[in-house]
Amino acid sequence: MKIWHQSLTSIENVPAYRDAVTAHIQKIARPDVEVVLHGMSNETYPTEYPGHFITYSYLQNLHREQFIRSALIAESAGYDCMFIGTIPDVGLLEARTLVDIPVIGYGQASLHIASMLGDRIGIVNFLAPLADQLRYNAGRYGLREKLGPIVQTKVGFFDILEGFNNPQPIIDSFVATAEEAIAQGADVIIPGEGPMNVFLATHGVTRVGDVPIIDSFAAGIKMCEALTDLKKNSGVTITRKGYYNAKPPEDAVVKLREFYNHQSNIHAGMDFGLSVKAMQE
Repeated sequence: MKIWHQSLTSIENVPAYRDAVTAHIQKIARPDVEVVLHGMSNETYPTEYPGHFITYSYLQNLHREQFIRSALIAESAGYDCMFIGTIPDVGLLEARTLVDIPVIGYGQASLHIASMLGDRIGIVNFLAPLADQLRYNAGRYGLREKLGPIVQTKVGFFDILEGFNNPQPIIDSFVATAEEAIAQGADVIIPGEGPMNVFLATHGVTRVGDVPIIDSFAAGIKMCEALTDLKKNSGVTITRKGYYNAKPPEDAVVKLREFYNHQSNIHAGMDFGLSVKAMQE
């Protein structure tokens, strides 16, 4: 099984995060699964981390095309599944309408797994403006009533990168913020961004008291494995009924992508990702 992972970061430019993701995949993925890491184009952001370049609706919508195009390339290149490895699930619904391989979102997978482990979901994140989008997405996924407090930590992306060398201050900050969410009624916690999730998983932070911490990255990869298996073994695939799910005619897709100056020849999108295989026992 081959999974295309798509980050909202230019992941090759943040080696500490890239290496942590690689090590985590080797721990969580099945031995027969290959995950290939892909990041945004190096010209997308002026710095290594997108920051406020993703926390406005219009700016994030501009990034959507990179995710949609990646889905088209992934299917054309023979991948079995695509994992959108960022909690806003950028381009998730649109990509699903264009390809027949499963497309899994970090946010949707996390919310559904959390809904099976608790009754009131809390999110701890460091990009406060995304809270509105996360609540909107939860409603779209049918989980509006289960999503409770969204609380921001006092550490950010670069603090987390430094925390791989000195983890305790970051762990303490996360735990303190998670306790705020728990005090507001949360009984299961989702780490709101990929870097925080992978940091916590790397350092074995799985609970705060009686409250579980979702490993969102693992939830997404496992959902990729499960839906790929269901497609292969049982023929189960996404609905094609209705405005949000119907697959548009291919000729219309090609024509309009050309009109809007999106590269129509998806075969020209070479696969330069970093391949990661699960560690053999």
